[in-house]
Amino acid sequence: MSYPPPIYDGTTGAVSATIRLSAAEPDVVYPNGNRVHYLSTGESTGRLFGLYRWEFAGPPSGPDSHFHKTMAESFYILSGEVSIFDGARWNVTRPGDYAHVPPGGLHGFRNESGAASMLLHFAPGAPREAYFEGLARAAAGETMTDQERAEFMRYHDNYWVD
Repeated sequence: MSYPPPIYDGTTGAVSATIRLSAAEPDVVYPNGNRVHYLSTGESTGRLFGLYRWEFAGPPSGPDSHFHKTMAESFYILSGEVSIFDGARWNVTRPGDYAHVPPGGLHGFRNESGAASMLLHFAPGAPREAYFEGLARAAAGETMTDQERAEFMRYHDNYWVD
């Protein structure tokens, strides 16, 4: 196996790194107190990946079983405990634990133990920011018809499983 084709074709390197300090304000705050930090968006990485820090405030929350057709999703637990569904069962994960879900893989996650945080990685870098922001608006009381909700989920590559 070889490396992929070059993305950068310069010969001297570029001044292009970004830094986001841990004290930065979250980009999205949900009514239940959950917070999302946009570390690297799909747009900022040329659609290579998206990386987000998800901070659970404490009340139980998180999505049930679903899958994505266009992207893989990975989880790295930073603090607390997060239950992650691997398609067969719910697993309690703790700091340092990691889970990877390929496209089409059933998964879900939820916080049931108080405050917790994790990194979410999506590859390729889909525009997840609009999804997180739409969910926050819905949680704050913005209503969608069943048809609008179904279209929102399809557009954002979320397919729910009972």
